[in-house]
Amino acid sequence: MRIGAAGLGRAFTLMAPTLAGDARVRLVAAADPRAEARAQFSKDFSGRAYATVQELCADSAVDVVYVATPHQFHAEHARLAFAAGKHALIEKPMALTLDECRAMVNAARQAGKQLIVGHSHSFDAPIRRARELIASGKYGRLRMITAMNFTDFLYRPRRPEELDSARGGGAVYNQAAHHVDIVRLLGGGRLATVRAQTGAWDAARPTEGAYSALLTFEDGTFATITYSGYAHFDSDEFTGWIGEGGQKKDPAAYGSARKLLSGDETQVKNARNYGGAQYAKAPAALRHQHFGVLIASCEHADLRPLPDGVWIYADGDKRMESLPAPKVQRADVIDELYAAVAEGKPPLHDGEWALATTEACLAILQSAKEQKEVALRNQTGLRT
Repeated sequence: MRIGAAGLGRAFTLMAPTLAGDARVRLVAAADPRAEARAQFSKDFSGRAYATVQELCADSAVDVVYVATPHQFHAEHARLAFAAGKHALIEKPMALTLDECRAMVNAARQAGKQLIVGHSHSFDAPIRRARELIASGKYGRLRMITAMNFTDFLYRPRRPEELDSARGGGAVYNQAAHHVDIVRLLGGGRLATVRAQTGAWDAARPTEGAYSALLTFEDGTFATITYSGYAHFDSDEFTGWIGEGGQKKDPAAYGSARKLLSGDETQVKNARNYGGAQYAKAPAALRHQHFGVLIASCEHADLRPLPDGVWIYADGDKRMESLPAPKVQRADVIDELYAAVAEGKPPLHDGEWALATTEACLAILQSAKEQKEVALRNQTGLRT
């Protein structure tokens, strides 16, 4: 499959090793407004580089458009891809509103093209293996999922819109999309209710930096997801200092994010992004990717996915089911994309799937808003 990348930012940087290392795909073109990114792409991949997504979609050599542009442009760029007769692989979050998501699903259907949303961490091999163990029934029904992740997310260099929730910024759009996808994959059913709180505790970073939500499924299974991006505790301490991308981390290096923030963050980010003056390829990953601590509690066992496999804490038994290290990171995304495009197999992470995940993320924001309004009314009542 011939891939055209729309957007050469951070998401592309993380996905590029997969697109370059999997023999089933070939990067043939890209689009980005930054001249330095286009030059880097032409150098690395000998592909055509365009200044606009419209030009990319008009390239007859492109079979699939990988939409990795800022969140607020996903719906429009997916529309351009489908109108040009291309399949689309969309970065999470799918879009910012349910209406945008529905429009994307309809556009794909009308064009007769595949729409897949990824990467998200529900693609990770240890998560998928945990799902298989749950589905086997060997450990009884799944009853509860506990997931948490503590990072320095909020203190990485950000463009203004990345600190504006209305434009898709903040931890919920960016990180809850992973958490909700994972929980839904393991739960295997429809969510019934969402109750949540969010935290925005730094006036200089005026968006959600943390959230905690209780999600319940129609069958009574429930999940708690907690995230903090405030650069204090690092939950990779619980995964043997293996980072989210499967790379080995230096514990002593954590905590520097706040200190390094200075000057024009957009310029800093561009300098570090693909093709920038400070651009550096991601460190080699030795293990599977992950999204913090997760425990799936069945009636007869707790299952804990880790970068090396899945720990099984069963009645009277404790063992690690190891998984071989990945040959190509995120190849699971290409597995699903290739099966859909080349073999016509319905993808799991299709538009309807991603729409439901977006719906849950929006429900987190709505629930948190309602909880804050209730708290404010209560405080006002007490004062009067």
